[in-house]
Amino acid sequence: MQRRSSGSSEDSVDVPVKISRPHGQTRLNDASSTRDSHDFRQSDRPENSGTRSSSARSRRPSSNVNWRPSHSRDGSTEKTATASHIAPATLSPDYPNIDGGRMASSRRRIQTPRSWSPWAISFLTILTSTLGIGLLLGVIYSAATLHCDAKGCRMSWMSPAYHKFDDFDTEHTRFATKYSLYLYREQGFDSKHKIKGIPVLFIPGNAGSYKQVRSIASESARYFHDVLQHDAAALNAGARNLDFFTVDFNEDFTAFHGQTMLDQAEYLNEAIRYILSLYLDPNITQRDPDLPDPSSVIVLGHSMGGIVARTMFIMPNYQPDSVNTIITMSAPHARAPVTFDPRIVNIYNDINNYWRHAYSKKSSAENALGQVTLVSIAGGGLDTVVPSDYAGLESIVPETHGFTVFTSTIPTVWTSMDHQAITWCDQFRKVMVRALYDVVDNRGRSQTKSRVERMSAFKKRFLTGLESFVEKTLPEAAPSTLLTLDHSTTTITADERLVLRTLGSDKKPKAYLVPVPSSEFAEGKKFTLLSDSPLDRPGEDGKLEVLFCDLYPPQAGQASQPFSMNIDLSSGDADATKFACRNAASDVVSLPASSRFTKNPFFKEGEWPILPFSYLEYDVKDISGYGFLAIIDKTGSPTPGWLVAEFSEKNDAHLTHNIGLRRLFSFGLSLHLPANRPMVTEVKLPSVQSSLLAYNLKIEGGACNGREPIFTPLVRQYISEPYESKYFVNAHEVEISLHGVSPYVPPPMKSRQFDDGLSLQFWTDPTCDSPISVHITIDSMGSLGKLYMRYRTIFAAFPLLVVALVLRKQFQVYDNTGVFIPFSESLDFCLRRSLPALLLSMTLLSLSMGQSSSTGSKSLWPWHNSTAAIDFAQNDLLVGTSDPFFWFLIPMIGIICVGVCLSLHYVTLLLTWLLSTVYGWLFVRPIIQHEKKRAVPPTFVPSSPRRRLITAGVLLFLVSTFVPYQFAYVVVCLVQLSTSVRAHRFACDAPSPASVNFSNYVHSIFLLMLWILPINLPTLVVWIRNLAVHWFTPFSSHHNVLSILPFILLVETLTAGKMVPPVTSRLRHLTSLMLFGISIYAAVYGVSHAYMLHYLVNLVAAWLVAVHSTSDAWTLAGLSSMLDSESAEDHKQGKNP
Repeated sequence: MQRRSSGSSEDSVDVPVKISRPHGQTRLNDASSTRDSHDFRQSDRPENSGTRSSSARSRRPSSNVNWRPSHSRDGSTEKTATASHIAPATLSPDYPNIDGGRMASSRRRIQTPRSWSPWAISFLTILTSTLGIGLLLGVIYSAATLHCDAKGCRMSWMSPAYHKFDDFDTEHTRFATKYSLYLYREQGFDSKHKIKGIPVLFIPGNAGSYKQVRSIASESARYFHDVLQHDAAALNAGARNLDFFTVDFNEDFTAFHGQTMLDQAEYLNEAIRYILSLYLDPNITQRDPDLPDPSSVIVLGHSMGGIVARTMFIMPNYQPDSVNTIITMSAPHARAPVTFDPRIVNIYNDINNYWRHAYSKKSSAENALGQVTLVSIAGGGLDTVVPSDYAGLESIVPETHGFTVFTSTIPTVWTSMDHQAITWCDQFRKVMVRALYDVVDNRGRSQTKSRVERMSAFKKRFLTGLESFVEKTLPEAAPSTLLTLDHSTTTITADERLVLRTLGSDKKPKAYLVPVPSSEFAEGKKFTLLSDSPLDRPGEDGKLEVLFCDLYPPQAGQASQPFSMNIDLSSGDADATKFACRNAASDVVSLPASSRFTKNPFFKEGEWPILPFSYLEYDVKDISGYGFLAIIDKTGSPTPGWLVAEFSEKNDAHLTHNIGLRRLFSFGLSLHLPANRPMVTEVKLPSVQSSLLAYNLKIEGGACNGREPIFTPLVRQYISEPYESKYFVNAHEVEISLHGVSPYVPPPMKSRQFDDGLSLQFWTDPTCDSPISVHITIDSMGSLGKLYMRYRTIFAAFPLLVVALVLRKQFQVYDNTGVFIPFSESLDFCLRRSLPALLLSMTLLSLSMGQSSSTGSKSLWPWHNSTAAIDFAQNDLLVGTSDPFFWFLIPMIGIICVGVCLSLHYVTLLLTWLLSTVYGWLFVRPIIQHEKKRAVPPTFVPSSPRRRLITAGVLLFLVSTFVPYQFAYVVVCLVQLSTSVRAHRFACDAPSPASVNFSNYVHSIFLLMLWILPINLPTLVVWIRNLAVHWFTPFSSHHNVLSILPFILLVETLTAGKMVPPVTSRLRHLTSLMLFGISIYAAVYGVSHAYMLHYLVNLVAAWLVAVHSTSDAWTLAGLSSMLDSESAEDHKQGKNP
C-alpha cells in the first residue's frame, strides 16, 4: 500500500488550518469547471502574509489529520497553515480531469474544496428524492385508506382465573425462574384446581401474554357446560371438557431472537411432560379411572407461538407422540418475519426442512409426523403485524396433514382480523371451540380422533363447503324420512325453475316435487338451491326441508326398513304415493345474507343478528340415483321467506378468461351475463394470482323491471392455495385483494395448476330477467398499498445499496483528488451513472431468474441442493418475485430508497448542526489573540489515547462476558455521532480542506452505521427485556468480539481526529470492491439474510482501520507515550491563553 506524503491536499497538518481568501485568488482549471465538479481554488499568498520560511513550508507533514493546535508559549495559535498540492492522478469517470502540468507545479498552493455545502443538492437529486418520497407516501396512504377490509369482530366476555403450578420448578426445567405454567379456570363453571378433561396447551406469541387464552378457554367451558354435557351422543363419542394450560413467557420477543425460540421450545417440552404427569396424580385429577391416561396434548399457538410449537419437534427433549394436533393463529410458518438474527434464520430452515423431510417419507412408520395435523389460520388484510402470506403451509405440509385458511373464509365468521383480535374475536372463538370438540375423543390415549377424522372435522368447520374436493354426505346417508304425497302435489319439471317468493301461501304445508334427471342426461348439469331460511334436519320443526327421494315400497326382493320421521301431506288420500327420502340438510352451505339492507357479511356489536342464506349445490351425476327432489314448505300461514331452485348447465355457469395481466392493466375485463343466466355464475381468471395487485369490480344492470328483487347480488372471491374466500353482499362496487403468490414465500409442495388463479362467484336473482355487466380493472393506487406489508423489511437492506454506492464514489474521488466530497454531491454522481446501471442490472437479473426458474435452472444459492424437486429458496432473492410483470419493482424501490436515504442524510445533518450549536455554546470558548484581531475558534479536541484505549478495552471485555455486541454497537454509534458533531463544529468555525474532508468523512461513516443499527436493535431489546425479568444468563450467540472490534477501532480512531489517508496504489480498488459488494448483497440477499449486512460492513470497518494504521508508526515508545500523554496534554490545556 502506498500513501501520499507531500503531494495530496488531504495530508494532515500539525497546526490548525486557517484559510484566507486574498484578492488575487484564482481557480484551478476554471475554464473546464462545471456545476457538477469541484472548484479547486488556489490562493497566491500576498507578500506580507507569509510568516513561515520556505523550509517550513516544504516540511513533510504526517499522513493523518491531527487536529490539535500547536501552542506557543503565550497560548496563542500559529496563524499560518501548511498545505500541499494534489499529485497527478487519474480521476473518477464522473469527475473532470485536472491539468497535470499545473498540478506538478513546484510552488505549494493551498487547495480548498469547491464551496459545495453539505446542505447543497442538485436538481437531479431533488427530482429523484421527491419522486421517491412521493411514492413512499403513496404506499403509506394506500395501505391506510384503500382496499382495507372492514372490521367485524364482536367482543367476547369471560370470568377468568389462573392457577399457577409452583411445583413446576427447577427440578423439572432450568427455565423455572424465567417462565411459568398456569391452568385456566372459568369462574362458576370449572372446579378450582382439579383437572378432569382433555389437556390443551396455549402458547402466546411475540411479546404475548399467557392471559390471551382466556377468550377461547372461557367459551370452551361454557359450551361444554351449557350444551355438550347434555348431549348423550357427543359424550358417548368421547367428548369431554377441555383443560386449558397456558405459559407465561414474560412477554419475550420471540420474533427477534432465535435463542429465545429454542429456550421456549425446550421449556414447552418439559411443560408437556409435567402436564401429562398431572393426570396420573389422584390428588389433582378427577378423570374416570376406566379411561386411558392422556399421552398427548392439543396445542394452540398464537403468532410466533405457533412456530415455537413446531420447533418443539426438533428439540432433544421432545417426547415422541406428545403432540399430534396443532392449530396456529396468525403464525408466520413460511418464513421468518425479520431476518436480523442468524439463529432465527437457521431455526426456520431447520424446522421447515425437518417437516418437509418427514412428510416426504413414503412409509408412515418412518414419518415421525405421520399422525400430526397442523392447521394455520390467518387473519387476512387487517393483520398489519405479520403478513398473512407468511402463514401459508403449502410449502411445508401436504394436504393430507394440514392446510391454511383465512378467517374471512370460515362460515359465520366472514371477516378479517388483526393480529390480536384473532385471540378474542367472539364469532371466531365459537367456531374454534366447536372444532376442538369435534376432534377430541377421551377413549384413546392420544385423546383425539384419528388423523383422517381430524382433518375432515377441521375442513368441515373452517372451510366454506364449496371447495371442489368436498364430499357430499347425501349419497352415504340412509333413508330416514317416509314422505306421503297425494295427487295435488305440485310437480316441477327439471327444465323449470322453482321460485317461492313467500312461504305458506297455501296456508298449509305443501310439497314441491321435482324429477331428478337420469344418469344419461346428468352429464354437465348441476342443481342449486338458495333460500333465506334454514333447512331443517330430521325431526326439526322449521320452515323448509329438502329431501331426495325414491318410490316406496321398495322393489321386490328388497327389505323394508324403519324410518325415524314420517311426513304425511296426503290428507288421507287412499291413492297417495309414498317416498323413502334422505335429508339434505347436512350438505347445506351457509352464505352471508345479501339484501338491500345489508352492508357487510357479518353483523357488528350491537347490531341485530342476520341469519345467513342456506345454499345447496350438487352435481346431477351425484344425485342421479334418486328419482325425485322434494321441497317441503312446512309453514301453515303466510310467512316471510323465499327459495329459488334450478337445474342448470355447467357450461353456462362456468366461464374462464385467459387474459394476461398487461392487458388487464391496460384495458380491464368486461363480462356480460345474459338475462337467462343461471342463479350462480363462476368466472375464473387464471392469471390473477399475485398478492401485489388490487382490483376493482363493478356490477351494472340487473334491474327487476320495477319489481323488488328476491335478493341483491352476492359475490364470493376465492383462491384454493391457501383457502381464502371473501364475500361481498349487496355488491355493486367491490374492492378485491388476495393472498396468493407473494414475495419471498416459498413455492408450494404441489405445483400450481393452470386454473389456480382468482375465481369469482356471482349469486344473482334469476327472476329479474335482465342482463348484468361486470367490469374488472386493476387499481394502481390501491396496489401501492399492497407493497407495504410485503416489503416493509426491505428498508433494512435496500437503502444500504444506495449508501454503499455513495460512499464508494466518495472514496473514489478522494483517492484520486484528495477531496472527500459531501454525501449529497456523491449521491448526485451516483444518480447519473452507477445507481441506474446497478438497478438496471438487478432488474435484468430478476427477469433472467424468472426464465431460469421456469426451465429448472440452478439457484443463485451456491450451497443450495439443486437436485431437489422443488427449490424452496427460489423466492429469497432480490424483491422475492420473478414475475416479469413486476419488473418495475426494483427501480421503484431503488427510487424510494434514494428519497429515504437523502431524508435521513438531512435529518442527521440537522441533528448534527443542532448538537454542534449546543456544543459550541457549552464547551467552545474563543481565544483572543489581540484586542484588534478577530477571535480564532478553537480546534477539534480529540479524546486522549489512554481514554480511548480504556473505553475500547472495557467494551470488548463486556461483550466477551456479559453484554451482546449489539449493545456495544449502539455505544459506538453514539460515539460516532459525537465525533460527527465536533467535526461539524470545527469545519464551520475553521473551514479548511482538511476540516471539511474530515467532517464529510465521519458524517458518511455515521450514515452507514445508522442503516446497520435497525439490524442490531431487536437483539438489544431482547437482552434488555431479559434484564427486566432478572434473567442474567448471557446470550450464547452474540458475544463474538470480532463482530464489533473493527467498529470500535474505527470509531475510536476517528475520535482522535484522524482522517483516513488516500490510497494511491492498486489497493484503492479494494475499498471500491468491498462497498460495491455490499451494494450487490443488500439488493440480492439483503431481505432474506439481513444479519449478514452487519458482518459485511464490519469488514469494511476493518479495512478502514487498516488504511488508517498506515499513517501511524507503531513502536513501543509510541505506545508508552500514548499511555503517558493524557497528563501532559491536560497540563497544556490547563494553561490560560
